[in-house]
Amino acid sequence: MPALAGASNIYGSGMLELGMSFSLEQLVADDCILGMVRYARHGIEVNEDTISYDAIKRVGIGNDFLGDMDTLSNVELPSRPTVFDRNMFETWMTEGSLEAIDIAHEVVEDILAHHEPTPIDSDVRKELDRIIKEADEKFVRQSFNFRLEP
Repeated sequence: MPALAGASNIYGSGMLELGMSFSLEQLVADDCILGMVRYARHGIEVNEDTISYDAIKRVGIGNDFLGDMDTLSNVELPSRPTVFDRNMFETWMTEGSLEAIDIAHEVVEDILAHHEPTPIDSDVRKELDRIIKEADEKFVRQSFNFRLEP
């Protein structure tokens, strides 16, 4: 809700126990949730496809839209989850009945095994090295100028 009100800083991704421990799987799940929040911040597109006007006419007011193919094809539109399975129970069971934590663990394993970080641009790297060197020199100067009074 704070994101929908304009907050741009969300704290605690991956944290458990009020930040006393950290989980890579929780970080993946939180990233999925934050992706859904970012998606929701843009609003929900309403057009002929997303409103499912034809399905409303076909199924009829007061009847069951959950099993209709239009509903099923649009069910992930508002959030596009990567970790949370939105399949019906029987489909979920036949596809291995993986829980969100299992899917998040697979994502973590894949990232750890295959991720190739994008190298930092050489100009940015030089500037970072300059800033670090300057900070180190300042720290050394301050450390040697510090005297304990007897």
